[in-house]
Amino acid sequence: MARIIGVEIPPNKRIDIALRYIYGIGPVNALEILERTNIDPSIRAKDLTEAQLSQIVRAIQDGKYVIEGDLRRELGLNLRRLQAIKCYRGIRHLRSLPVRGQRTQTNARTRKGPRKTVGVQRNPNAKTGIH
Repeated sequence: MARIIGVEIPPNKRIDIALRYIYGIGPVNALEILERTNIDPSIRAKDLTEAQLSQIVRAIQDGKYVIEGDLRRELGLNLRRLQAIKCYRGIRHLRSLPVRGQRTQTNARTRKGPRKTVGVQRNPNAKTGIH
């Protein structure tokens, strides 16, 4: 199994698809990297030579792509900044509610999680109708 910048990429997938397993590289960036290194996108990841793998790594580093840990850290810092300045988006993130204006009376279950049914708790010490 090939490793590119600390990420195991699946060996049986085409290299243009396998590169997307690196966080921060999508379809457009993957094709751009392969075009820059003159590697055929239809080659399977397991069929790449060491030289081709090193070319891909060099192209990713030279292309100044923000990937993996750096990208996750940057996104986390952005969220923390929004929450620190108490802006609307930051508050929505804090409360685990939809951030981009979606309705919440119905739907929004992905963001809010499964329904929490609210019921009435019966008081065992309450007076009953029977004397």
